Amino acid sequence: MKTFKEGKRARVGVYSIGLKAYWDQFSGLRERLLEYGDFITSKMGEEADVSYFGLVDTEETARRAGEWFNEKNVDIIFCHSATYANSSTVLPVHQICQKPVVFLNLQPTDRINYETANTGEWLAHCGACPVPEISNALNRADIPFRVINGLLGLPYTPDISSTNETTAGMPEANKAWREILEWIKAASVTRTLRHSRFGFLGNTYSGMLDLYSDFTMIQAQTGMHIEVLEMCDLDKFLKDVTEEEVKGKMREVESIFEISGDSPSDPIAKRPTDEQMEWSCMVAVAQENLVREYDLDALAYYYHGAPGNKYEKLQSGFILGNSLLTAKGIPCAGEGDLKTAIGMKICDLLGTGGSFSEIVVVDYKDGTILLGHDGPFHIEIADGKPILRGMGLYHGKQGGGVSVEAKVKNGPITTLNVTQTGDGKLKMISSEGESTDGPIMKIGNTQTPVKFPLHPDTYMEKWFAEAPTHHCAMSVGQNASQFKKVAELMSCLHVTL
Repeated sequence: MKTFKEGKRARVGVYSIGLKAYWDQFSGLRERLLEYGDFITSKMGEEADVSYFGLVDTEETARRAGEWFNEKNVDIIFCHSATYANSSTVLPVHQICQKPVVFLNLQPTDRINYETANTGEWLAHCGACPVPEISNALNRADIPFRVINGLLGLPYTPDISSTNETTAGMPEANKAWREILEWIKAASVTRTLRHSRFGFLGNTYSGMLDLYSDFTMIQAQTGMHIEVLEMCDLDKFLKDVTEEEVKGKMREVESIFEISGDSPSDPIAKRPTDEQMEWSCMVAVAQENLVREYDLDALAYYYHGAPGNKYEKLQSGFILGNSLLTAKGIPCAGEGDLKTAIGMKICDLLGTGGSFSEIVVVDYKDGTILLGHDGPFHIEIADGKPILRGMGLYHGKQGGGVSVEAKVKNGPITTLNVTQTGDGKLKMISSEGESTDGPIMKIGNTQTPVKFPLHPDTYMEKWFAEAPTHHCAMSVGQNASQFKKVAELMSCLHVTL
């Protein structure tokens, strides 16, 4: 489905390091190292906007590089450890530009040619040599750093080389570049969040203390703006919805969803009535117009008011429209859960889905935990066509309407829980598991049976001990390593279960 807004590309800074004394001593070495740097820049450029400073080989050049990266407003810096360099020529870069730094110890060959290698050849492959020295200097300067080790991954061998440097596709190259890409994606997430507008519509479900959020705290830690919205803001768009727009939305819905019959097990879950479908489609049009008007990137929503008021009826049509928005890159989290909306947005920006979930029930026979909710659902990661059911009531809430019944496609999944610690800091909890083909209830709720590596009781014991928010975002794939990098760039604690 076409997304409303694309995520922002990360701005990446790259520089290579060396010792200035080498250039006159070893002909061609400087140019060779710059060629490696150009390769790294080109490969990163497929995923990010890259600024390559070139070689830093003196303290003076390091200071210029730090100022230059500040001017480029980069999100993250990669230092290519191309050969030996003094740590004094690296530290000033990161004292001046205090963005996260990753050191790349990427050796051009998997094995040097011992019989023909000369000193110049060795120096082109000794990128690991200065890394301990640099690590020590940055540690003593209280500057966090990360190091990626592996092979460069060149698809060819430079003419100057006396050994085979064609390492593209080798495991050590693949692993290194997978990790580099994760850092770039993480930087794109944090840049997008800093430019995002999250809507908060209505209020938080009364009594769910874990969901309450300090808006200032959220903006302080993520950079995103929170637009506080009222139900009347949505209602005004409802009044302008045309009959043609409703018909168009109905056609879209019928192409995406399967319209259910009555549930064989639950008397409150029946085939949606024509009136329920028309109302949900009408509300869905209004929801999309609200998103456009306020330029929203995500939405946390819930409404509770006096029984029978018009906004209760308006809320009864939310789930369908918010499921469509979630699939179009505007994650929508129910019950006013702003923190889970952040988790869903992170998953969506990474192309892994991010469906609103909580614990439904444990199946001890299958060893699975059913995760789901009464909506919304990320349609893009559904196992087959999601089902629409008419609900006589929404459990624990007032009113009824159309709800989504679906499960996430079979295969690896990762849950991402965004919670808050006692000191007001955001914290992320990731859990990798497997979505199975186990049965689900036919009650108009989203449900996915998930088998975690641990026994359900052991897993829940560990999960609950981390004091999570009771909702989480479910993503497809094994993403804990990626989520950990996002958390680190956001200065959040991250725990993998």
